[in-house]
Amino acid sequence: MCGAQAGGPDAASIKPGETTIQGSVTRAGEPVTGYVRLLDSTGEFTAEVPTSATGQFRFYAAEGTWTVRALVPGGTADRTVVAEQGGLTEVAIAV
Repeated sequence: MCGAQAGGPDAASIKPGETTIQGSVTRAGEPVTGYVRLLDSTGEFTAEVPTSATGQFRFYAAEGTWTVRALVPGGTADRTVVAEQGGLTEVAIAV
């Protein structure tokens, strides 16, 4: 249920009709590399992807409420998002 591409996501590679959660991880406005986890509404681990060199990530998930957790050197941060079926949910995470 997740997908990551080398170099980070680009809008042209979004799959039509897929529920997509994507975004970037930054610290003081600069991209941060690390990992991003997707947790379901009960807090259970679902997927993990590395960020690109520009801090970007992407997951393909089911509709519903998710927690997106950035795990980067020196910090972590969570964001709760609600993904709609077939929609694109953008997430900005500042660590």
